[in-house]
Amino acid sequence: MQELVRQYLDRGLSRRGFVRAMSALGFTAAAAEAVLAPLIASEQAASEQTASDQSADQSADLSPAPGTSNITGSGGDLCIAQAKAAGAEYLFTNPGSFETGFFDAFTDTPGMQLIMGLHEGIVVSMADGYHRVSRKPAFVNVHAAGGTAQMGGQLFNASRDGSALVITAGLSDNENFSDESVLAPRPGFDQKEIPRQFTKIAWEARKPESIPVMMRRAFKVASTEPGGPVYLAMADYALEAKNATAQILPADRFLIRARVRPDAADVEKAAKWLIQAKRPVVIVGDEVWKSGAQAHLLALSERLGLPVASSDAYPNNHLEGYCNFPIQHPHYIGAFSIASEYIRKTPDLIVFIGARDVGGVAIPRTPGVPTEARVIRIGIDTNSMSRNYATDLALVADVREALMDLGSALDSALPKDRAKTLREERSAEVRAFSKVRGDRLAAAVTANLGKPVIHADELNYAMARHLEPNSIVVSENLTGKCDSFNLGFRDGEMMWVSNTGHSLGWGLGASIGAAIASPKRPVVCSIGDGSVMYSASAFWTMARYSVPVLTVVWNNHNYQTVRHAYSRYRGKMEQNGHYAGMYLGAPEIDFVKLAESQGVGGEKVTQGADLEAAIKRGTRAARDGKPYLIDVVISCYGGGAESTWYEKFSVAEKRKLA
Repeated sequence: MQELVRQYLDRGLSRRGFVRAMSALGFTAAAAEAVLAPLIASEQAASEQTASDQSADQSADLSPAPGTSNITGSGGDLCIAQAKAAGAEYLFTNPGSFETGFFDAFTDTPGMQLIMGLHEGIVVSMADGYHRVSRKPAFVNVHAAGGTAQMGGQLFNASRDGSALVITAGLSDNENFSDESVLAPRPGFDQKEIPRQFTKIAWEARKPESIPVMMRRAFKVASTEPGGPVYLAMADYALEAKNATAQILPADRFLIRARVRPDAADVEKAAKWLIQAKRPVVIVGDEVWKSGAQAHLLALSERLGLPVASSDAYPNNHLEGYCNFPIQHPHYIGAFSIASEYIRKTPDLIVFIGARDVGGVAIPRTPGVPTEARVIRIGIDTNSMSRNYATDLALVADVREALMDLGSALDSALPKDRAKTLREERSAEVRAFSKVRGDRLAAAVTANLGKPVIHADELNYAMARHLEPNSIVVSENLTGKCDSFNLGFRDGEMMWVSNTGHSLGWGLGASIGAAIASPKRPVVCSIGDGSVMYSASAFWTMARYSVPVLTVVWNNHNYQTVRHAYSRYRGKMEQNGHYAGMYLGAPEIDFVKLAESQGVGGEKVTQGADLEAAIKRGTRAARDGKPYLIDVVISCYGGGAESTWYEKFSVAEKRKLA
């Protein structure tokens, strides 16, 4: 779909050609027209603007349509005015000299709050966290070509999860005269090529009058489902140019959010298959959360006694960034896997609801989906459907709309007495399985309480018991534990926010964005020690803006995720216990001092008995509006857990020998 949108915007596809190509991807004609509507609206606005630009006297000839305004000012003024009109409330940024016109327009202008980070990666992750919690497009500015490159790891995460970010940057134009300018693209290249792989689309603006049109297009493309980051580089001379005039449109004139409904016949067929199935299984993904369909999914599961599996295991999850179904619910059966106990009993129907296709990086020894099962897929992102495994029926639609229509179809197709019998039979089996699974997990946690060095299970247990029940947990903790957490979407359940790209350095910034998006809910950053060091300057932003995040560092002095991969290889590293680059001690990092140096208080915990009091102190501090850090020293687990070996080397010793 992304490529089709680009072709349409570049006039490489006609309206009819766009609809025809969308139909080939599985969209109905109505769905294709719904996607097309905001593109047409934006292009019409662009055409109006172009006509105005060609007028001899713009200030006299521009006649604002209802809801628009005409402004005259610098290119930066036009940019900021259009961003505000698009609904941007915050600017996440690390400033630079090639954005002088941009920040001159922003300064002392009411209506938008600047949130500053000390590195572009942190800036993007803050915006990403804000978007994931608020579901609003986030507005970002980074510094020229260098800053654009430095945000790459976090832009990768945002792209992977379809986060609606509008990222702008100053442009040092290497095609204006010299081709080797300061902080410019390298000779022969342009700046929009740097982030192209990790954006839906990227543009460059060189005329001040074009900036509002391109800004509108950026907000529209970023927020149109399936969402994703977009990028706009603006030449410094365009931002600084004065006396430019352009129209500014309000958001409701170009952000047209259509909820696409599925084909009625397909909905009826899906309802029929769900009723007829002997052992159906539902696999859920992030489109459930993004469309606001959590309650509808829960209702469907309870109505038909459906077992629900997450796409992958929490917290080391590469297919879900939200907890889309309450994990303590008796219909939750854990992560989907062909090898899992429930799936080994061979489902005859698998329903992907807002979920990516399963399948990892390696060729599987056996298919990842039972080949004898029918497969239904429900969602808007056809790019994620049938990437690896077959589909028998696709409901290409907004997930919430699809589940609502499916509910209506079940009303017609399923008599109440039959529904009761079906629900009770299925639910009895899944509840029995869920109880055994839950008891097993609880026993494993209990066995690891009270160890001499705190086990990850004990920290998981303490956080689950003592954090506030409505907390937002922002997790960048790939080998941590969360089995005891009451994760979900209802009152009293914790909201889970993570990323599936796993490019480190995301968690601290994302927790800041989450707290800004939802200031009334407690926000907890659950993060590994290695991840902290990718983005530690985020504590400065927490302190400057009084962002009351409680940060819990799971400190095992190790890159444990990587060490597990090394161990699984069964090579020399496992035999010798020498795991290259894994040990993060010698010297140990003092996370409390690191945070305190930037204005964030904290404490270190080394005994399990002290966890409750520390978490309560941290919770009180956050409740009082102050960020707080708890550095919890925990043990490693898995292959190579006892290894503290590292590659000893001393430059000072080499100096002596020289």
